[in-house]
Amino acid sequence: MEQQGSHIILDLHGCNTEKLDDADFIKEVLEGAAVEAKANILQTIMHRYQPQGVTGVCLVAESHLSIHTWPEHGFAAVDIFMCGKEGFPEKARAYIRAALEGEEGYVASIPRGQNSNSNKP
Repeated sequence: MEQQGSHIILDLHGCNTEKLDDADFIKEVLEGAAVEAKANILQTIMHRYQPQGVTGVCLVAESHLSIHTWPEHGFAAVDIFMCGKEGFPEKARAYIRAALEGEEGYVASIPRGQNSNSNKP
């Protein structure tokens, strides 16, 4: 099977702590990133933790964009998964990084669905 999608795992450090704790802003970021990636938004779900932190998932026809934030550490964990070949997950990655004013730490770009034995343990 050929590649069916792209999955980006992204850690952002040194983010704007106020933005990381604002669920409405994070929702706008996820949806803006989906638009940048040319994804079709289905639904966005947000949850704000007490005393701080946000989790959000933007469901798109092509899969999802998600984020978990730790404002007290200036840290966000981001997941961008897009099926098909029509979208631009790297544009979503750049959009989120810029919006949160963070620096990239760990980044992995994983092709999904390839029939290859090279990644088996």
